[in-house]
Amino acid sequence: MFDTIIRGGTIYDGKGGAPFVGDIAFTDGIIKEVGPEISSDGKREIDAGGLIVTPGWIDVHTHYDGQVSWDTELAPSSHNGTTTVVMGNCGVGFAPVKKGQEPALIELMEGVEDIPGTALYEGIEWGKWESFPEYMDYIASREYAIDVGAQIAHGAVRYFAMGERGRTNEDATQDEIETIADLVEEAIEAGAVGFSTSRTIGHRALWGEPVPGTFAAEEELLEIARRFKKLGKGVIEAIPAGAVGELAALGGERNTPESELELMRKCSVESGRPLTFTLVETRDYYPELWRDMLAKTAAMNSEGAQLYPQVPSRIIGYLHGLSSYHAFMRNPTYLEKLAHLPLAERAEAMRNPEMKSILLAEKPVPHEAPGSMENLAGLFRKGADILYPMANPINLEAEPEASIGHLAQEAGQEPLEYLYDFTVKGDGSHFASFSRKNLPESLSVVGELLTHPETVTGLSDAGAHVTLICDATMPTTQLSYWTRDRSKGEKIPIEFLVHKQTSRNAALYGFTDRGSIEVGKRADINVIDYENLNAQPPVAYHDLPAGGTRIMQPVKGYKATFCNGVMIREDDTDTGARPGRLVRS
Repeated sequence: MFDTIIRGGTIYDGKGGAPFVGDIAFTDGIIKEVGPEISSDGKREIDAGGLIVTPGWIDVHTHYDGQVSWDTELAPSSHNGTTTVVMGNCGVGFAPVKKGQEPALIELMEGVEDIPGTALYEGIEWGKWESFPEYMDYIASREYAIDVGAQIAHGAVRYFAMGERGRTNEDATQDEIETIADLVEEAIEAGAVGFSTSRTIGHRALWGEPVPGTFAAEEELLEIARRFKKLGKGVIEAIPAGAVGELAALGGERNTPESELELMRKCSVESGRPLTFTLVETRDYYPELWRDMLAKTAAMNSEGAQLYPQVPSRIIGYLHGLSSYHAFMRNPTYLEKLAHLPLAERAEAMRNPEMKSILLAEKPVPHEAPGSMENLAGLFRKGADILYPMANPINLEAEPEASIGHLAQEAGQEPLEYLYDFTVKGDGSHFASFSRKNLPESLSVVGELLTHPETVTGLSDAGAHVTLICDATMPTTQLSYWTRDRSKGEKIPIEFLVHKQTSRNAALYGFTDRGSIEVGKRADINVIDYENLNAQPPVAYHDLPAGGTRIMQPVKGYKATFCNGVMIREDDTDTGARPGRLVRS
């Protein structure tokens, strides 16, 4: 008798082939039989008739580095069918760390990834580790709903090895380069699944300093790459300069997208290992950059590199609302008289005509910390016209006619006034999304990125940007939108996207025991009500340490999610089971 049999589901096995109707049996966390009809019985049997069955999603771009200390559910990833996450991306993390360095690492994570510093101070069990191997041992001592792989981050390593000189991005000496590489080698040897670095000035600590490593010399990165060659395992993850718009602003030829790609090629060849890097649409300032980078990547890979552009599966939009960041939050009157009020009372007070006049006329004051996301207030004010009110269901391909700018014109208002009225209506719990003027046109680019043979699916940033974006639902929305709901363009086959989100990401990180539904593989499995799968509009929760707020999208459609053969979600509800563990390379 098997532990569990899933019967009669339409199985997308993760390998990219056509689906088939059949049964899956597993015991002790391992798939034992897959076939049209399994004759044996199971202690638990699930009728998956009319449902689809997939491997658990593998999300390679998350930021649970602090959350692993206080949250065993690892929401929202576990809510979205994800059964394995990789954290430590973008060059930011919390190990290695010397006593006294914790505040700087917290301010770095808060500035880059928008995780409240109060939660990180209170929620992380500081003092349990110093080295990266000790950090992994700490994670290994805990139990989670899903599995966790950890990467060592350049920012933490440089600060640990060089002190303040490393934190402020001074050039490393040859001895310091050796020390940095030694620390990375120690981490990979102990089971870290990769090393991450950020080279974009868009990533800044709370007080404005770029991530340590942003300006690292070529020799520093190549020496790290040589340690990967020595060990023969691990992945390099990079955010190249130019990823968010600075292009050559960092220093001429050294930091053009082309020179950054060439540096990544050298690191991949020198290491003999895969290197994955962020690639997003750059329509506003370099319309064909993404296409040029894909073509150059393919050429480099044909000559021996292993470069994997990491792409999103939807447009990344900033959330605007009274529960998060908004255009009026830095106004002096708001800060003095309104910010402390409960949400509904705040919305009511802001509907007062006199208060409305004051807030529309006032100019926002900058936050004392230049890297604070509260400074987005200015961006929202300037770009009010390209905010889109979020409805249920969310319309990912809304036309410009649905934007605040167009709606304001129809109402005879300025965009900022219309945005104000929208923001304060009702109980103030709704959101608008700051996005692009023409979403269908931008989505066509995302579709090309997603389906390109060189790319991998990532950039969900799960665990990060907790009051700004909700992209942890990317595994859910890419399945529901691209294969089912898309109306302005061709749909993508389900089997392709399942493969992209499972076995392709597993192969990238060398997770050979998962990512497909095959005999002998781990029973990391989703049973999905495909027709009703849906990520709903964002909701504010106040459940972070120190009472911090995070925004999450409730998800419907996961009838069951299994991690290591144990049901962790049933009918979109946490079962309380915690079979997830640390994954070592």
